Amino acid sequence: MCGIVGCILKNKKAAPVLLDCITKLEYRGYDSVGIATLDDNGIHVKKGSGQIKEVDEKIDLSNMLGDAGIAHVRWATHGIPNKENSHPHLDENENIAVVHNGIIENYGDIRESLEKEGHVFKSQTDTEVIPHLIEKYMSSGLDLEEALMETLTIIRGSYAIGAISKNNPNEIISARKDSPLIVGVGDNEYFIASDAPAILNYTNKIIYIDNGEIVILNEEGVTVKDSKRNILDKEVNIINWTSDMAEKEGYDYFMLKEIHEQNIAIKNTLIEKDNIKEIISDLDNINRICFVACGTSYHASLTGKYLIESMAGIPTDVVLASEFRYSANALNENTLVIFITQSGETADTLKALKKANETSKTIAIVNVLGSSATREADYVIYTKAGPEKGVAATKTYISQLVCIYLFAAILAQNKELLDSLKKVPSFIEGVLENESKIIEIAKKYKDARDFFFIGRGLSYPTALEGALKLKEITYIHAEGYAAGELKHGPLALIDNEIPVVVIAPPGDSYDKTMSNLEEVKARGAEIIAIGPCNDEFIKYEVADSFCIDDEISEILAPIVYIIPLQLLSYYISIERGLDPDKPKNLAKCVTVE
Repeated sequence: MCGIVGCILKNKKAAPVLLDCITKLEYRGYDSVGIATLDDNGIHVKKGSGQIKEVDEKIDLSNMLGDAGIAHVRWATHGIPNKENSHPHLDENENIAVVHNGIIENYGDIRESLEKEGHVFKSQTDTEVIPHLIEKYMSSGLDLEEALMETLTIIRGSYAIGAISKNNPNEIISARKDSPLIVGVGDNEYFIASDAPAILNYTNKIIYIDNGEIVILNEEGVTVKDSKRNILDKEVNIINWTSDMAEKEGYDYFMLKEIHEQNIAIKNTLIEKDNIKEIISDLDNINRICFVACGTSYHASLTGKYLIESMAGIPTDVVLASEFRYSANALNENTLVIFITQSGETADTLKALKKANETSKTIAIVNVLGSSATREADYVIYTKAGPEKGVAATKTYISQLVCIYLFAAILAQNKELLDSLKKVPSFIEGVLENESKIIEIAKKYKDARDFFFIGRGLSYPTALEGALKLKEITYIHAEGYAAGELKHGPLALIDNEIPVVVIAPPGDSYDKTMSNLEEVKARGAEIIAIGPCNDEFIKYEVADSFCIDDEISEILAPIVYIIPLQLLSYYISIERGLDPDKPKNLAKCVTVE
């Protein structure tokens, strides 16, 4: 779940470029950061624990010699966040440096074996076995490329690796298995990175690296080989994102910028309609659909279940990717499995996708062009959200919903719904115009210890997502419930110290939801009600309310009603003095199981 970069430059210091690149990957982890550069005098390393800005202020990361190097930003898996566990890791002679994203599952056995041979380790990480293995094989006469390939036959797990050696002063060797890795091709400049935004300041020409492939960067260019060392002819892709698209553009935080970009994300994603029509026309004899996803994408999938079953009448399940293995035997050739993943690199989702491909047709709904999921699935639907750097998903969630709505509407031949989706961006703009109301509510409830979110039908997944957003970036305990389930247990927890967010769009579920509101109100809870701008709702006596254009029907509500919940979480985070872009213990792309 970490981020790696590497570069080979020509007559230009690598450290400032590496620092710029790795800063663009801080959404992948921010426990620690480190850089290793390479010149004729050997390897130079600077690293430390903390966010990049903090570490840079202490040790000046850009002030290093060498026109080649590697860098790393960490999300801790093995070993606490400290300097010793920060990457890059070196062999004991400091002739080899390695950065790594992933997990080496058999590192314990490897470390024990190497220690018996006399190797001395300095960290508690799994990664440190890699430079020691490389050193072992290079000391037997192999070059860096050969030594890394031999190392790959020993280690077991997931990895994107960048390695440099004092004996190879103008070379980076990289390899990939189940962790994302790309190559950037510039003007006499060559890069490796975990994700494209890292290098967009320098090139938009990208090569996507597949599992089992080896990359050699040097002053001559880029060479990609398969596991048998055959040279591959890889396609160079042009990425249309610009580096400016990934910057804050005047907003205090990326999360707020990305909330405000959601109307544009919807407009861009609606372009996928023709692609989805082609996919559906190619699907035969599908009698069951199964969504597979994690976190926020799981909530989008639940919305898909409600839509498809209610409109198309096709039985639809939603399975957490990490639990998919326990349901895989129920798949068959008549099951369509839809995988939703923002990054296209989520480890649990990719493993489930490979399993589903054995029996069923698969679709990946993904935001990142060329990511692993796009190459594994039978069909791909792109969420056109652009780069999202805030860890808490906002515009990618909205874009996932739009893809699902398009799929369900086309599947059910519901032209009315397709037409109504075009109006959604203007409704979102209307919500954002009343942002000040959410700020007032956030100030009032910033010290709450618990929150409940309730909704019925299509608003139930919205309640789950609203609760998740609050947990992620404010660290307030929050739970989402189907409103009708309160009487089956949760009402026991309701009192005057627990705010309850009630999601009540106009439609068939409105009256029952308002009855549930009365149940919690009678028990003293402070109510934050989100509903339609009509006289009945506006006059309703609750502690706080936020109204949304009553033209937004219950079926469209998930795309619009989530906006005030995102804003509520954001502003409570700000009021509590937190950084909403970098919630503790979390990272944007989860590439470990």
